[in-house]
Amino acid sequence: MRREPRLKRLLLIALSLTIVGCSSLPMVDAPSVNQNGRVNFLILHFTSETFAESLRLLTQRTDRPVSSHYLVPEGGDETYPSDAIKVYRLVDEGRRAWHAGVSHWGDHHTLNDQSIGIEIVNQSRCVNHGPDGSVSKPEEQTCNYLAYGEEQIDLLISLVTGILERHPDIDPVDVIGHADIAPARRVDPGPEFPWQILHEHGIGAWYNSDAVTRYRHQFSAGLPDIADIQAALGTYGYRIDVTGVYDVQTQFAVRAFQMHFRPSGYTGAIDAETVAILYALIDKYRAPDAD
Repeated sequence: MRREPRLKRLLLIALSLTIVGCSSLPMVDAPSVNQNGRVNFLILHFTSETFAESLRLLTQRTDRPVSSHYLVPEGGDETYPSDAIKVYRLVDEGRRAWHAGVSHWGDHHTLNDQSIGIEIVNQSRCVNHGPDGSVSKPEEQTCNYLAYGEEQIDLLISLVTGILERHPDIDPVDVIGHADIAPARRVDPGPEFPWQILHEHGIGAWYNSDAVTRYRHQFSAGLPDIADIQAALGTYGYRIDVTGVYDVQTQFAVRAFQMHFRPSGYTGAIDAETVAILYALIDKYRAPDAD
């Protein structure tokens, strides 16, 4: 008879512990100003493959595993299963995709940890003519670059606009191509990619024409020293050692820069227009008082 009240008390204690365990932890939000987003870069690629092969390589196990957060199909691809192209989400934006490889931009490296990657179906391809199929200088590579479709670019613009809204820490200069972060290894998304059109939709960086004209006039008497041009490339974001010599690393960096900002000529040779564009971009985005 006396055990019943005790049993009830034990049951009440157990019930109260269960309720406490299920309740939310008491917490006060006190946001620190010493923080930023984990995603700071948006990196664009082309696949060099059809849609079906691109999807396989980006989602299945292979000898060289690779992935991206999104895949944007190409209109007219016979391997695509529908008439209307749609974005394929392959990796959640909060997780790390394997798309950048050995990479550098500004003071950052190993950009997979800090970026969102978008693969765009485009069958542009390069053939390497160096020893053992390697490339030690730009002229050892022959590439066939294909144009991007209007429907595909419209879809990409919509995708990227949403990404930038979700990740406001991505600055215009940090919307870049694979070639920008690995100029000796990669050429994508290539000179046919319409960077200027994306900029007109509020995506990525582009130069002011008036500033380019002013610098071209300034350089009519002679270009800056190679060391100064190398330093300027480094200031904008390209990984380059300042050697004062027009060496192979400089050729690759200049070629990547030209494919992005001066696609009418991208041999890697330094000329007044290329350097004027570089200095105009630094004024706009990298100067201490730039917005």
